[in-house]
Amino acid sequence: MARVIEEIYQDPRCGEVYNLGGGRQNACSILEAVDWVEQATGKKMHSEYMDQNCQSDHICYISNLTHFQSDSRRWEITKSLNDIFREIVEAWKGRLAA
Repeated sequence: MARVIEEIYQDPRCGEVYNLGGGRQNACSILEAVDWVEQATGKKMHSEYMDQNCQSDHICYISNLTHFQSDSRRWEITKSLNDIFREIVEAWKGRLAA
């Protein structure tokens, strides 16, 4: 996100609106994220699954990055979802050890 802000700062485009996120290759469900964290930490997360969608929620959302990518040809995703999860877990383990 910081690199996106830097790109916009260096080459502003008045009135442009961009959808940002991980795109299709870095998308996962909440259940997949919970499973990843449980496996990485060895700890069970306290959660409750309800087989009913909230009325205001998207069932599935994947950011379409093509608008920003077409305006900023230098920008690309440099970290995968697994990299991000791994960094979060490593930081959490580091805080526990301190």
